[in-house]
Amino acid sequence: MSNYKKIDEYNEEATVKLSAHLKDMLQLLGEDPKREGLEKTPERYAKALQFLTHGHCLNPADILKSAMFKDQYKQMVIVKDIEIYSLCEHHLLPFYGKAHVAYIPDGFIVGLSKIARVVDAFSRRLQVQERMTYEIRDCIQETLKPIGVAVVIEASHLCMQMRGVQKQNSVTTTSAFTGEFLKDTTRKEFISLISNKLH
Repeated sequence: MSNYKKIDEYNEEATVKLSAHLKDMLQLLGEDPKREGLEKTPERYAKALQFLTHGHCLNPADILKSAMFKDQYKQMVIVKDIEIYSLCEHHLLPFYGKAHVAYIPDGFIVGLSKIARVVDAFSRRLQVQERMTYEIRDCIQETLKPIGVAVVIEASHLCMQMRGVQKQNSVTTTSAFTGEFLKDTTRKEFISLISNKLH
């Protein structure tokens, strides 16, 4: 007998209200929300939406502050290939890809997993890629106060691939820099390191 127990917590009131609206949406789309395959879909989707947007309830700065350590290291720290999954605020369709984040410490380093958690906190919201890029940059800059921060995000947007222009192979790249990364040589080193497959 397994001792493992998965516990998911959701706002019950929000789940009930969202489910009711989603039943109406299914009917407006010509579906029967009472048929077997859709009977529990409104509740499942209500919970999925809450999970996909739970970043609104997180404070990314607090995530960083929970694992800041004094250190004299002053070279580039890069966490690359951080998976992102977000919802486009214009169509509520997913966009997904990878974030590459670097900073040059100035007295403080941070637990590496916290960088990925900050990316998650901003991506698990109704978002646009451009805003998410500078939100991640600004959070790290304002909290750690490093010598510089670099963020590059590469993502595929289902609002472009499934509908509208329907370009399945398009990828959108955004970038944001502060401090030392505004210098051409430092930025080029960062771009080179995230482009190379060193692992």
